[in-house]
Amino acid sequence: MNDRLPPLTALRAFEAAARHMSFAQAAAELNVTPAALSFQIKSLEEHLGAPVFRRLNRAVELTEEGEALRAGVHDGFDLITTAWRSARRQTQSNTLTVTAGPAFTAKVLAPRLFQFAQAHPDIDLRFSASLRIMDFVRDDIDVAIRFGYGGDEGLYSRALIREWIAPMMTPALAKDLDTPEKLLAAPLIFDDSVDFLSPKADWAKWFKANGLGTPLIKGSHFSQADHAVDAALAGGGVVLARSTVAAHHLIDGQLVAPFDLALSTEAHFRFVCPKGHETKSQVAAFSDWLDQEIGALTRRLPQKTLLPVSEI
Repeated sequence: MNDRLPPLTALRAFEAAARHMSFAQAAAELNVTPAALSFQIKSLEEHLGAPVFRRLNRAVELTEEGEALRAGVHDGFDLITTAWRSARRQTQSNTLTVTAGPAFTAKVLAPRLFQFAQAHPDIDLRFSASLRIMDFVRDDIDVAIRFGYGGDEGLYSRALIREWIAPMMTPALAKDLDTPEKLLAAPLIFDDSVDFLSPKADWAKWFKANGLGTPLIKGSHFSQADHAVDAALAGGGVVLARSTVAAHHLIDGQLVAPFDLALSTEAHFRFVCPKGHETKSQVAAFSDWLDQEIGALTRRLPQKTLLPVSEI
């Protein structure tokens, strides 16, 4: 049996055609004419000694040989693409791509990015705000700011900040809602982005921690933390918010957290990157800057009596 591989261009043409199940769409993707793509596939079939497509009237379908070839060729080109991206990133010492959740990006990073840009004009900083856990190689990511319990196996990971969770509202609203009991009748705002926490860190836990039992509570629900905080900023109610997400609003006095007792959880923000990359110049620069900014932020936040949700 001859195991000599066909030309890479022929395999590429086959992979695109098998993925689209269309010679015309594959040709457009590869920026070649349909005739040129058809020629490459014909070359592959001659090399194999069997057809890989059945040409129908206005469509194509894979033969058994084509099906046997499809998955492996697709995976092979994925591996090549991943390796190429990894190699390219090693040459891009002036580019830093960071991913973080939308709330952390909007409330913590975005208002301060000009400071990093001024201090490091040689670094091209790019952000991808997403709740999806991105792959460092496939998605061209250098650094991820993640919230949760950890589990970053095989990666460099360190705690970035540990925060507290407490009721927050506008100063005007706080004048009338000056006791925990009064919150039972107040318009409450829920941040559903932390519903995955176990044990829960929610309104029910906060009321129970303040000796108010487990009352039936209702209110407005938001899937993203920054939207919940923005609703409170607009005077729409009282939000049970994380100190990090609401930090600059608390510092500026737009929001207040009038009650001493706050919840704490083992979940926390983490700085994550591939092992060994933490010492790369642009990653280290961003890491140091972020530590300074987070440190300055937390020192200006009000002090609270923290109660772990695991103890409630």
